[in-house]
This record gives sequence, C-alpha cells and structure tokens, in this order.
Amino acid sequence: MLTRRHIRVKVMQSIYAFNQSSNANLQVEQKFLLKSMEEMYDLFLLNLSLLVEVKKRAEDLIEKSQKKHLATAEDKKPNLKFVQNKLIQKIEQNEEFNELLEDRHLDHWQLDDEYVSIVWNKIRESELFAEYLKTRESTFSEDREFIANIFKDIIAPNEKLYDYLEDKKLTWLDDLPIVNTTVLKLIRKTKESEEVIKIPKLFKNIEDKEFATELFTKALLNQETFAKDIEGKTPNWDQDRIAEIDSILLVMAICEFLKFSSIPVKVTINEYLEVAKEYSTPKSSIFLNGILDKLSKEYKEANKLNKIGRGLM
Repeated sequence: MLTRRHIRVKVMQSIYAFNQSSNANLQVEQKFLLKSMEEMYDLFLLNLSLLVEVKKRAEDLIEKSQKKHLATAEDKKPNLKFVQNKLIQKIEQNEEFNELLEDRHLDHWQLDDEYVSIVWNKIRESELFAEYLKTRESTFSEDREFIANIFKDIIAPNEKLYDYLEDKKLTWLDDLPIVNTTVLKLIRKTKESEEVIKIPKLFKNIEDKEFATELFTKALLNQETFAKDIEGKTPNWDQDRIAEIDSILLVMAICEFLKFSSIPVKVTINEYLEVAKEYSTPKSSIFLNGILDKLSKEYKEANKLNKIGRGLM
C-alpha cells in the first residue's frame, strides 16, 4: 500500500513532530512513526469496508420495504442492482479482508452506524445513483465504474465523514488523501477474472519498513551535520526564512545521498521535489532543486556518495 514516496511523507511528518515536541527519546518517536503508519492502514481498511456497510444498509431498507403492509409494486420487486454490485461482493466475500477488520477491531461503522446512513442517503439522492438504476443489470466494468465514481464524488469529499474521522484520530486528516487515492486505485484495478480481490499490505516488503525506520533515525541523528552542509548554499535565503518543512526535506534528501547507497541521486531529488510541491510552499520545489543539485555534485566530486547497484543509475 505505502509507496516509498508515502513513506517519505510519513517520515517528514514524524521528524516535524519530533522537532516541535520536548520529547528527546528517539526510540519512542520511532515507535510512534510505525504506529502512525499502522493507523493509516486502519483508515484504509475502514474506508474500504464502508462500501460494504452501505450496501448492507441498502439491503436492510429493501427488506423492510418488502414487509410493509401497503407495499408498492416497486417495494415488492425492487431494483437489486446496487446490493448485487459485483465489485462490492468481491470485497465483502474476501476472507482475508474480514479477518483484518476483526483482528484490528475495526468495528467503527457498527458502533457509529449513523454515518453509514449519512453516506447511503447521499448516494441514493445523487444523479449517479439514478442513472445507475435506469437498468436492472450491468457488467462488472459498469459496476466497478459506478463504485469508483461514488467513492470519488460522494464518499471521499463528505464533510460529516471527514469530521467523524478527525474526532476519532487527528492524524487521519493527513492520511486521508493517500488513503482515498489507494482505495480508488484498488477499485479501478480490480478485474472480474480475479477470484479474490487483492487487499494490499501496509508495506510492500520488509525493505520498505526498514527504509522508514532507518531514514527517520539517520536523518534525525545527523540533522545538525547535514544542516551545516546546507549553509552557504542559500545566498538569497537566511536560515530563518527557509520553511521548516523545506529544511526537513533537505536533511532527508542529504541523508539518502550519503546513507542509502542503493537509491540513485536522481530518484532522491525527484521524490523530494514532488513531496515539496504537495506539502510545502509554491516555490519550494525550485528552491530544493537548486540546493540538492549543488550538493549532489559536491558530494560526487568529494567521493562521498558511495552509490552501489541500483544507486548508480
């Protein structure tokens, strides 16, 4: 689930929190970093499970309508297209997914089911839903596209849902963009031919988890040394005028230059420019690019880079 760029963002946020706090215990902060990534995974599972819970809510309402004393023809023979949506069925029937929800005690939608109702009401009042129910049958592709659209246009931007998640865990606000993008990608790449929908793991492999903790630890332990390398490279910028996020990103990039031999210099520079565009000031990427380009050339001339394998690319 987490790409290397996502990991860099989480490390950046953790270094910022560490610098702002009075806690100097590096080990404690490293555990907090890993915990925040695990909680981000919880949010991903929750948002994915919301689709299933909304479908269950729709089923309950259909059953109640059919039992009404004065049931209409539509009540007796409702359009079951949504509750039989093939994409949602793949999610609901995934045993691994259900075990993850149970093991991680992610029962939020059962405890706070009013938010399921809020989302369901928004969906059934939408033009997307009306258009979807114009027919009673659909292909897997049509079902998948409909779910992608309601997630993107109705669920992800829902303000009440946003407030609820903020109340549950403040750190989830920073995680929502990444999580919602991951959910949407999973929906869109799911194929009808797949017997079981593939639920991504938090880390692609053990190397990515180690990268997160090592980047965090090495960047913090060498923060003062790397900051000295930056001095003199910003003639038009006083140190106090450099945005704190930019300073952290520079330190992290230098850490990758010098402490991660398998990561190519170009990859490091490109990754931090993209992070800066999203999380710092409008001119940050240009500012960072100039400094990192100068530093990488100086390190290369001084034989400090020591890149090997993929890092030589």
